[in-house]
Amino acid sequence: MTISASGAQTSALLLPGQYTTTTDPELLHGLLTSSSASLSPSTGFNSSSVSLPLTVALEPGLAIYSNSLYGGSAGFSSLPTSPVGNSSTSLSAQSLALSSNIWAAINVGSTNRVVFWDSVPDFAQLAVSGSLSLVDMQSSACEPACSSNGICTSSGTCACAAGFTGASCESCESDFFGLSCQACPSGCLDCDDDISGTGKCLAFNITNAPSSCNCLNGECGSNGECSCNAGWTTADNGTACAKCASGFFLTSTGDCKICEIGCSACADITGDCQTCKSGFTQDANDKTKCDAEPTTTSSGTVCPDGSFSSGTTCSTCSPSCQTCNGATSNDCIICASGSYAFNGSCITADSNGVCEGTGLIADNNKKECDTCGAKCTSCGISGFTTASTVNQLQCTGCLPGSFLSNGSCVSSCPAGTFISSQDNTTCSVCDSSCSTCAGSSTFCLTCANGEFASNGQCVSTCPANTVAANSTKTCLNCHPDCVSCSGTAFNQCLSCPPDRPVLNQGRCLPVCGKTQFFDSTSGSCQACDSSCSSCSGSGSSECLACSSSSQVLKGGSCVSANCNGTTDVVTGLGVCLSDLVVVPQASSSAAPLPSITGLTQPTVVTQTSSKRLQWWEILLMALGCAFIFLAVIWCWRRRARKQRAKRTKAFAQAKNIDQSTSWRWRLVRFGEKLFGHRASKRAYPEPTPDANPGLDSEALKLMKLRNAEEARHNQEMEKLMLISDYQYPPEKRSSYYPPSVLPSLYDVGHSRKHLHAVDSATNRLSGPSLYSQVTGVPRNGPEARQPVKKDLITSRFSASSLNSSTAHSAKSRDLTRPHTPAEQYAMDVRSDLLVDTSTPDQSSHHAHWIQPTHTGATVSSKNPFRR
Repeated sequence: MTISASGAQTSALLLPGQYTTTTDPELLHGLLTSSSASLSPSTGFNSSSVSLPLTVALEPGLAIYSNSLYGGSAGFSSLPTSPVGNSSTSLSAQSLALSSNIWAAINVGSTNRVVFWDSVPDFAQLAVSGSLSLVDMQSSACEPACSSNGICTSSGTCACAAGFTGASCESCESDFFGLSCQACPSGCLDCDDDISGTGKCLAFNITNAPSSCNCLNGECGSNGECSCNAGWTTADNGTACAKCASGFFLTSTGDCKICEIGCSACADITGDCQTCKSGFTQDANDKTKCDAEPTTTSSGTVCPDGSFSSGTTCSTCSPSCQTCNGATSNDCIICASGSYAFNGSCITADSNGVCEGTGLIADNNKKECDTCGAKCTSCGISGFTTASTVNQLQCTGCLPGSFLSNGSCVSSCPAGTFISSQDNTTCSVCDSSCSTCAGSSTFCLTCANGEFASNGQCVSTCPANTVAANSTKTCLNCHPDCVSCSGTAFNQCLSCPPDRPVLNQGRCLPVCGKTQFFDSTSGSCQACDSSCSSCSGSGSSECLACSSSSQVLKGGSCVSANCNGTTDVVTGLGVCLSDLVVVPQASSSAAPLPSITGLTQPTVVTQTSSKRLQWWEILLMALGCAFIFLAVIWCWRRRARKQRAKRTKAFAQAKNIDQSTSWRWRLVRFGEKLFGHRASKRAYPEPTPDANPGLDSEALKLMKLRNAEEARHNQEMEKLMLISDYQYPPEKRSSYYPPSVLPSLYDVGHSRKHLHAVDSATNRLSGPSLYSQVTGVPRNGPEARQPVKKDLITSRFSASSLNSSTAHSAKSRDLTRPHTPAEQYAMDVRSDLLVDTSTPDQSSHHAHWIQPTHTGATVSSKNPFRR
C-alpha cells in the first residue's frame, strides 16, 4: 500500500505488517499520524482509511506478479467459495504471494503437482520448472478437512457444492442422488437418493389427492370441491364421501353396494333389509329381499308375472319389465332380462357390463346397476353376458392416491411391480430377473437369482469403485473421494484419486502437512528437510521456502541472506529489504539526490503532562460530594423515622393506647373545657386484622404474651416491695414505694411500742402472728389467744410474755442442729439481723431472740425466733 499526505515530502510504500503510532522512522510516523493521510492499495490488498494500528495484509487468496521480487503487473485470485473441481487456471508469473493459512496446489510442468504454503519471490530459484496452472486453493483452518465436494473457507467452515450437505460436505441432500448429487426427477414423492442411489422414482406426487379437500372416496376438483363415487355421501364428522348413501350398505371389503329391489334401507355387512318400500314385504326366505305384493282384479283374480291389474282384468306389462305395476317402462318392478333397474327405469348394459350412460356395473343377480368399488372410478366385466357376476368386474380407473393392480385399486404397488411412468397410477410387473424394479421392468433394484444389483443391472460381482452390500444384494457406489472403498462413507477409502492422493485414516486428502511432501512412490507423506518450511521433495535442495528468517532461497536451497546494510529478510516475503528497495548512487554528472528529513530519525512521541484541576473544579467536586453525603443522611433519617413510626403504631395498637387525635376530637375537647365538662373517654377501635395474618397478627400475639409476662413480673415485684419494708428502715426506703402496712423490725423501740399497744388494745399476751408480719395480710381465722391468769407460772410462759426487755437483752443462742425450713426462710428474709450461731460467740446487737423457758415440752421448739 502507498501512503501519502498533503504537505509531506514524499509518499511511502507499506509492506505487509502492522503499523502503530511508535513505528519508525519519523517520516513514516508523520505520514501515519497525519490528518490528511490516504492509502492506495495494490491488487489483493484492501484498506479504506488510515486507522491505527494499521494492518497491511493480503486478502485470503493468491497474488501473482509478472516480474520477480513481486514486481511488474499484478493479478489476484481470491479464495474460492465453492469447489473448483477438475478445472485448472493457467498462471503466467515470476513470483507469487500467499495470504496466511492458505495453500495452493499448482501443476508445474505436465505432471508435477506442487503444493505451496509460502510466498515465492522468484520462481527461477525453485528446484522445479515448467508452466504453471492453479488446480486447487483452500484454507487450512478446517478440522476435519472438507471432502472433494466442499472447500474450506477462511472462516474455518466447509462450503459445499450444490446438492451436497454435512459438516465436511460428505453426503447428498434429500432428493439428490449419485456421485455428483444431482436432483431426482421432478414429480417424485420418493426417490432412490443419496450417493449410492439410482435416482429412480419410487412414488410420485399425487395431484388433487382426496385428502387435500377433506375427501375420502372421491376426487377433488380444481375448485376444491369433492365429487364422491357412486354410493357415498358426507359422514357425520364432516368428511366427504366417508359414509354410504341412503339405499346402500357397507360391505366387509369397504365398498358401498346397492340394496336389493324394494328395500329402502339395509344393514351394513350383511345387507339384510331393514325397511321395505311401499307395496313390498319382507321375503320370508331371504332377509335381503323385499317381495312385491301381488296385484288382483276387482273380482279378486291374482295377476301373474308380466301383467298388472287394470280394473276387472290383468293387462300385460311393458316389454322392458319382468314384473310391473303399470303399463309403462317406468312402472317396472323387476326389469326384463338384459336390462337393469336404475333410478326407477330399466336400462341396458354394454359388452363390458357397464350400464348405459352411467359408470355403474350391471348386476345380473340384483337386476340393478351397482357400484364398481370404493376406490374405482371406472370398471367393467370382460365378455359380459346375462350369466356374468359382479365378482368378475375389473377396475379400469382409480382415485388419485390409489394404484391399479390386477383390476383392483390398491394403496401401494405390491412386490414385483413398479409404478408406470406413463400414467403414474398403474402397477406394472417387473422383469423376471428382478425382485424389485423402478422406472422400467428391466431396471432392477434387487435381483431374483441371488446376483447383485448394480446400477439397474444384475451382476455376479460388483464392479470397480463400488462395494457389495450382502444384506441387500446390491452394489453401492464408493464415496466420490475414493477410488476403492470398504464402505460408502467418506472415511472408508482404500485407495485415492490423483487430486486427493493422501490416504490418512480412511480419508483421501488433497495435501500433506505444511512441513511434509507427498511421496508418490510410497504413497505416503514424508518430512521435509529441516532447513525448509515447505518443500516439493526430500533433501535440502527441494525447498519451496526457508524455515530460518535469516536465509533466502537460492536454486531450491536455503542459504544465508547477507542482506546489504542493516536490512533483514522481510517476514512472509522471503527476500531482503535491500533487494526490494533500490537506492540510486549519486554521480558527479547527475543531479544531486533530494534530501528527505526524517528518513533516518527515530520516532519521538511526546507525552502530554496531566492537566491540573482549577480551584472552581475542586470546589464543585467538594460541593457535589457534600450534597451526596447530605442526601444519604436525609434518606437514612427519613427511613429511620418511618421505622420508628411503624414500631410505635404497632405498639400502640397492641396496648390500645393510640392517642392520635383528629380535628373533630380536638374540637370536642375544646368544648368540654370551655363548659367545664368532664373529659369524655374515647373508645379506640381494635387493631384492624392484617391481610396477611401469618406475619403481623403473630407479632401482635407475641407482644400480648410479653405484656402478660410483664404484668406478672410487676405483681411479683409488688410482693417483693412489701417484703422490702422489713429490709430497709423508713428513712432508707425509696420514695417511689408507698408506705408499708407491716410493722418495721428495724426500729426496735417502735416495734416494742407497737407490740405493747397491740397487747393493751386487745388484752392478750401474744403479738401479731408471724404470717401477718411477713406477708402483711391479716389472718383469715381468729388469732390464737392464751388464757388470762393472775398467777402466772414462771415455767409456763416465755420471758417475752412477761418482760419484753428481757427478750431484747437476751443473748443469741447457739444453733446446734441443722436449720429447719422455717429457720432457713427467716435466715433468707432476715439475713442481716438473724445470725447463724452455729459458730460460738457470734451475735449481733440487732438480733432479738426470744429467751426460751421451760414449758414442760419434751420436743424442742422449732420457732426460728426463739433461742
